[in-house]
Amino acid sequence: MGKDNKNYDEDTDVMVTLTLDDGAEIDCEILTIFTVGEQDYIALLPPEGHGFEEGEALLYRFFEEDELPRIENIETEEEYEIAADAFDEWQDEAEYYEFYLDDEED
Repeated sequence: MGKDNKNYDEDTDVMVTLTLDDGAEIDCEILTIFTVGEQDYIALLPPEGHGFEEGEALLYRFFEEDELPRIENIETEEEYEIAADAFDEWQDEAEYYEFYLDDEED
């Protein structure tokens, strides 16, 4: 996983609005943007409902086009597994640092 992860402070959550297949729009919190190889990915946390379970993250390709951020679906199972593995690693590191920082504060 690349070292240039972009993590967003809990106090300044950045949201992305997704349009679902049924036309419904949902606001998702950006958890992180991470790089695997030469491809950037974004992990989004949707609200509960609309068929999403609590804590379920959505993974998409992330890129800029005409200086605007864009996302697109991950098309293959193989690519999804690679992105999911990298995201799982990010989650493990985030949990470790959260635990470590909590211990230092005590």
